[in-house]
Amino acid sequence: MTRRTPRRLPAVAAAVAAVVAAVVALLGAGTAWLSVYDGTPADVSALAATSSRPAPTSTSTSTPAPTPAPAPAPTRAPASAAESDAVALVARGRYLVLAGSCAGCHTERGGVPFAGGRAIETPFGNVYASNLTPDLATGIGGWSADDFWHALHNGRSRDGRLLYPAFPYPNYTRLARTDADAMYAYLRSLAPVARAATRHTLRFPFDQQASLAVWRALFFRPARFEPEPARPAVWNRGAYLVETLGHCNACHARRNALGATVGPLDLAGGLIPIQNWYAPSLNDEAEAGVAGWPAGDVAALLRTGVSPHGVAQGPMAEVVAGSTQHLDDADLAAMVAYLQALPAAVKPGTRAVAPIPATPQTAVGATGLRLYGLHCAGCHGDDGRGVAGAYPALAGNRAVTMTNPVNLVHIVLRGGFAPVTAGNPRPFGMPPFATVLSDADVAALLSYLRGAWGQRAAEVTPLDVSRARGAAN
Repeated sequence: MTRRTPRRLPAVAAAVAAVVAAVVALLGAGTAWLSVYDGTPADVSALAATSSRPAPTSTSTSTPAPTPAPAPAPTRAPASAAESDAVALVARGRYLVLAGSCAGCHTERGGVPFAGGRAIETPFGNVYASNLTPDLATGIGGWSADDFWHALHNGRSRDGRLLYPAFPYPNYTRLARTDADAMYAYLRSLAPVARAATRHTLRFPFDQQASLAVWRALFFRPARFEPEPARPAVWNRGAYLVETLGHCNACHARRNALGATVGPLDLAGGLIPIQNWYAPSLNDEAEAGVAGWPAGDVAALLRTGVSPHGVAQGPMAEVVAGSTQHLDDADLAAMVAYLQALPAAVKPGTRAVAPIPATPQTAVGATGLRLYGLHCAGCHGDDGRGVAGAYPALAGNRAVTMTNPVNLVHIVLRGGFAPVTAGNPRPFGMPPFATVLSDADVAALLSYLRGAWGQRAAEVTPLDVSRARGAAN
């Protein structure tokens, strides 16, 4: 029997030809893509940055990379250049938001970062921080860049309401518009969180917009930062960071009965309301002036919270942990240059009469010496010199001899804890003694410290301790 050739052969041949044509087309497309991609490392980084950038509606909580994406190669499409600029803007905004320590107020304990809800205690009641995530209903999802700028510069919300100055717009009013836009871009890149604003609990008449309008008429004027031409660029950059973005004046300034600072540039020290910590003067060598310190020691304190001259404690520890440790070397050096150049000031009357310190020969001093040997000498030493890098020296420590002893009382009662930072990830701490020592015991101990090792600071009274204990509870 003769074998016949199947009729399906022409169809199979046609299919094979089609597959070959498709493969050739794909190879051609691949060659065309390779002709656009030149294989340089800059292109790889740009592609990675573009592919990893979340869409505006994404629920991803990852933060943008702190380093701006490199410029795309000339052969890339214009859309990629815009994308790269957007990534760089968000990265810049993240850095500025960290420098301004925005999360410190706009995050409640245990809450989602920037979702608001933290109570800011004031002498007039509580103000609750708002939601800065881009949620449409409860955050800034419906805000424009202009709305955000007006809040920072003019202290007005999107709907025109006057904002309470617990939000430090008296400092932020001098923020550059470009920086405000970058901060806005970063906050818009966050995952939206639905968290309705908590109603402020201010007493009458401080809860009225009319009262706030009067306060603003008396104490607030929108302004812009103006560099001083006679000063070097590094000083002007430091002035901008300290006076504006860092809003150091919000703590390190005196306040009047209505809560307004003496002036926008006042850094002469003041008691932080409600918290009852004293933010020492930044231009007084007996308090927190750093003009006589080596620049590297000032930078170390701001970067790690620890320096050979002291340790950041209390509210300043929060500032280091949430803000200054994240500054780059140039900005840190600028802050140091500005702080070291502040004109020295001595508060009137504080040095007029030399105080009579408590010594071991007095009853208070003898009690203090006994308590020091029992609770303190094991770490700080009989000579008060401490251990470098671990336990701060008490001899010659101006935090011990400062005219206002309230910070020292807080540390003894509540414990002393340096901030956890990248440069000091496991800081040494001091346990609290609030349940161990009575008010009279704490007063005697601190009075002894303030008169020991050649120091001559006034005694601390049990009433001083009682007031601080009440503020801590």
